[in-house]
Amino acid sequence: MDPLALERAKQRIADAAAGRPGPGAVEAALERSRDQIEALAATAAELEASIPAHVGAAVRDGLRIEVLPVGRHIAEIRGLLNQAIRRLERLEGDLLAERHARVDDLALLVDLVSSGWRGVDARLARLESAGDPEDADLEDLGRVEAPERALEHVAAA
Repeated sequence: MDPLALERAKQRIADAAAGRPGPGAVEAALERSRDQIEALAATAAELEASIPAHVGAAVRDGLRIEVLPVGRHIAEIRGLLNQAIRRLERLEGDLLAERHARVDDLALLVDLVSSGWRGVDARLARLESAGDPEDADLEDLGRVEAPERALEHVAAA
């Protein structure tokens, strides 16, 4: 073996050993890192315990801020819909009453027209039974109730 090569290898080992920290320094660095890791673990545990409460509170606050106006709008819409339903029911009742009144008016008009035609038929029958139209008593024709009086009854109803 070459003594020069051996000397160079020893020199490199000595240089490397000179740049390396001593065992006491390594132990002190390890101790500091263990303490810092324990402190970091404790802080992480505290955060882990408090984060759900903080997140829950933040979510509740956010929902309260966002949902309350929506709830008010829904309540307002519900009130307006109830009011519209009441108005529609009232209109429906009014229309039904009006329709019944028109049907009653129509029934009265049909009765008036039919009674008028019955009167005309009765007059014609009397004229035909009398035989001579000149001898017929024309004053009897005026005894049947006049249509104007019947219309007065309709208006009063």
